[in-house]
Amino acid sequence: MDVSRVSVEVETRAPTGQTSAYLLGSDPAVLVDPPARSDRLDALAAERGVGHVTVTHHHPDHVGAVAHYADRHDATVWARVGRADDFESATGVSPDRAFAEGTTVPAGRGVVRVVDTPGHAPEHVGFAADEGAGDAALVCGDLAVAEGSVVVAAPEGDMRVYLTSLRRVHAMRVERLLPAHGPTVEGSAVRATATRLVAHRLERERRVREAVEAGAATAADVCDAAYDKDLTGVRDLAEATVRAHLEKLAVEGSVRWDGERARPTEGRSRGERETE
Repeated sequence: MDVSRVSVEVETRAPTGQTSAYLLGSDPAVLVDPPARSDRLDALAAERGVGHVTVTHHHPDHVGAVAHYADRHDATVWARVGRADDFESATGVSPDRAFAEGTTVPAGRGVVRVVDTPGHAPEHVGFAADEGAGDAALVCGDLAVAEGSVVVAAPEGDMRVYLTSLRRVHAMRVERLLPAHGPTVEGSAVRATATRLVAHRLERERRVREAVEAGAATAADVCDAAYDKDLTGVRDLAEATVRAHLEKLAVEGSVRWDGERARPTEGRSRGERETE
């Protein structure tokens, strides 16, 4: 299956300043994550014959041109089951069809399969395309990046689910990860990237837990203790990520968190932990 990528400049918090749209197959092609109109994307879409338009999730830097390409190509618009209203609010388009885990969308002579990958956003999915000889490419949206990390920000982001999605991809037979931001991840780097991102999140979780055990209570205080880098321009994202970590730790019983203040679980203050 032909897989083409077009990176489009768009307002985004991603360091690249761009979001990548993907065209999978041809006549009909599946267009994933059109962030905005661009001459190159217009030309490629016309050449490939867009029959379907869909998105990995509803964040603004992924959906800005859904209406344009759906209208121009009279394409079928797909959205996540149970998320039609959210999709319409984000895109201005009422979806024609709904997908769920395992749904297949026709793409030329092949199909594109939906893979549930929530966590970064509750509706987040990937799209798996067979490129021949069993080599699967996964359009993974904001699940993974080749360098750096992905924001998993409360209240939308769910850290427990995000880690599960990374572990699922690690277990899949994927030869290429096609992220929305940054370069393609290929071969052995696919599993290595999933492993790296899980390890990064667990290390941040350790710092968050230790900050609470040391007496930090608010998300801002925990953030100050858990990050050792300059957060200028991304402080809001860091605090929202800390909240997502606190929500995960609270569900697991490692800390207490009421949405405003955190405290150690019984017997887990720093002093008590050091005497164990």
